[in-house]
Amino acid sequence: MELRHCEGREVVISVSGGLLHATLVMPEANRPLVVFAHGSGSSRFSPRNRFIAEQLVNAGFGTLLLDLLTEAEDAVYENRFDMPLLAGRLVQAINWCSATIDQLAGFALFGASTGAAAALIAASDLGKEVKTVVSRGGRPDLAMEALGSVKCPTLLIVGGLDEQVIELNRRALSRFSDSTTSELAIVPGATHLFEEQGTLEQVANLTLRWLEMHTRR
Repeated sequence: MELRHCEGREVVISVSGGLLHATLVMPEANRPLVVFAHGSGSSRFSPRNRFIAEQLVNAGFGTLLLDLLTEAEDAVYENRFDMPLLAGRLVQAINWCSATIDQLAGFALFGASTGAAAALIAASDLGKEVKTVVSRGGRPDLAMEALGSVKCPTLLIVGGLDEQVIELNRRALSRFSDSTTSELAIVPGATHLFEEQGTLEQVANLTLRWLEMHTRR
């Protein structure tokens, strides 16, 4: 995996409970802002999410790499699995962006591991403001009650060797509404973290194609 620096500016977002730190890259005209929700124990410095973000920025999308918890909150292990808390933070961050950044062409959400569940819950709460959701090695099963209310196109990407998570994603896929476009993409030869050569590049390509298809005005 070749990792290049994803240039952006550091921003601080005020939310109930404190301040969240994030790295913001502005989108080109008529491109949405892709908000990243990392998994438990990770942060906005996740090399995998930053790699995906770099590919999206190269294609003109904006990105917001976001810490969902304050430093003090992250020290409490249980908070990393508090889906209502994490989803609420995503909603507050998106509301901050809407109020702070002019003429945004909507939002997309990219969630990894537990962050995918938070992204799906946030999408169900925000409705049309979220154009699409992409999950990488996600745990949508932690958002089962919200899946029927997700209206935006959703792509679930799982490694082909990540058998338990494949099954969890298949169960989740059946919970989306029939009117919601939802797909499961399996990357052959990949484990949960997509550490195998070329597999993260495949995730980036799948994500980019999905965003191109579902975020055009």
